Amino acid sequence: MARLHDIVFDAAHPASIARFWADALEGYAVAPYDEAELERLRAFGIHDPEDDPTVLVESRNGGPRLWFQRVPEPKRVKNRVHLDLAVGDPELEIERLTLLGATVLNRQNGLTLLADPEGNEFCVSLG
Repeated sequence: MARLHDIVFDAAHPASIARFWADALEGYAVAPYDEAELERLRAFGIHDPEDDPTVLVESRNGGPRLWFQRVPEPKRVKNRVHLDLAVGDPELEIERLTLLGATVLNRQNGLTLLADPEGNEFCVSLG
């Protein structure tokens, strides 16, 4: 039986969208860059982690990892899959997420549809 290991996002700028999701989700953080990883990036001509074409966000509580990978094309249509976030106070959380850069797209039936800074849709509801 398979188990969920990673959720992978295509991104225009992996480092910034990885920081958004690390801040948005409880118990998540951008994986630290050790010397071996910095050397690997330098071997590809990348001298600043901000330009890393693949950025990992790790869970400190055993949840799936989030990978953000650079792709050349922009997002064009509605996501076929999205994340649903369950929160204790939806209005407070929506306010916090919009301060991080999310945009409210729609509200109905107790769900609020938002988009992250690169346009990926996700929902927030009482949980």
